[in-house]
Amino acid sequence: MASGTAIHRRWAEIPFEPINPTISRKYVTGDRVTVAQFELKKDGVIASHSHENEQFTLVMSGALRFKFADRQVVVRAGEIIQMPAWLEHGVDVLEDSVVIDVFSPVRQDWIDRTDSYFQR
Repeated sequence: MASGTAIHRRWAEIPFEPINPTISRKYVTGDRVTVAQFELKKDGVIASHSHENEQFTLVMSGALRFKFADRQVVVRAGEIIQMPAWLEHGVDVLEDSVVIDVFSPVRQDWIDRTDSYFQR
């Protein structure tokens, strides 16, 4: 049986948070999921890291290179990459990009401001 109530938000009214000179994000968090939008500038880098969250990344525009221990995968507009929890990964931004990320469970490290891998 469902409890609680639906929450309606306007995505356009959620401000972007600058993370570093090449990365900005905005996100909403529910009880078990975080949904984020990133704006990434060409030649930006997200340092290799892992997290407890399963992650789906949908590239809306642009192109990203995901780097894993055993391979690299270029993900372009209209494509999705799915990563299990704790998979070590880094990202090179090949073109100015907009992406939607979905994480489960919620990104507690973002809420707590302990996501220091963006600063590496």
